[in-house]
Amino acid sequence: MGIIKAKDLIFEYIRRDEEGNVEGINRAVNNVNLDIEKGQFVAILGHNGSGKSTLAKHINAILSPTEGTLWVDGMDTGKEENLWNIRQTAGMVFQNPDNQIIANVVEEDVGFGPENLGVPTEEIWERVENSLKAVGMYEYRTHSPNKLSGGQKQRVAIAGIMAMKPECIVLDEPTAMLDPNGRKEVIKTIRELNQTEKVTVLLITHYMEEVIDADKVIVMDKGKIVMQGAPREIFSQVDELKKYRLDVPQVTLLAYELRKKGLPIPPGILSVDELVTKLNEL
Repeated sequence: MGIIKAKDLIFEYIRRDEEGNVEGINRAVNNVNLDIEKGQFVAILGHNGSGKSTLAKHINAILSPTEGTLWVDGMDTGKEENLWNIRQTAGMVFQNPDNQIIANVVEEDVGFGPENLGVPTEEIWERVENSLKAVGMYEYRTHSPNKLSGGQKQRVAIAGIMAMKPECIVLDEPTAMLDPNGRKEVIKTIRELNQTEKVTVLLITHYMEEVIDADKVIVMDKGKIVMQGAPREIFSQVDELKKYRLDVPQVTLLAYELRKKGLPIPPGILSVDELVTKLNEL
């Protein structure tokens, strides 16, 4: 079994009007089957309301299935006795780092999680040092988080999760509030953790450029998984993605338009270098 597996997963919630009267039931996750292997980098795309964040919250057992089952490292998220272990296995990083940073000094913030897990003091400091070095924030260890940029704060939030040594990190639009530089920093950090620490990564994002290095891309719409495959495979299907109101990376779109004009360029170009090489060959 993979590290994350969902079978016929359904999550429904009651929709109410402003007075609190029941208007109906919304199915936010609709019959999802999923299998993610240890060490994979998986990106989940989808328009607002597609169910991707709701799915993420099941992996950290913040939400429990209405029907079906989700397992994290073989543990059923619907069973209360598993919650503690599930949350140690799958860490979660949210959109706004300010909601995750609680201490006044960077290193204390990163040490907060392991301290709560009862890790011995000596090991806590070792983990704090390693995690901050892994995200490139070690030199800021004695700084106040309030004085950091958005990208730096998000990297501290990621270090805080890393210090708890999870096998899997779920990132729910971690770059949504960042400028392009901050976005680059955070994505580079996530990729390095995936490659060097072999942490399984689930990245939920709106930015297509962030997913070109993923092992697998999952597209959600109206609570269902509607496409999945390698980035090149997914981004070759420009018209299909447009149907789900999603863009493709700019360079992929440019290559697609050139191909429509008759240039013999292969589908699913993912980087500028790749496009330049193909144009040079012509």
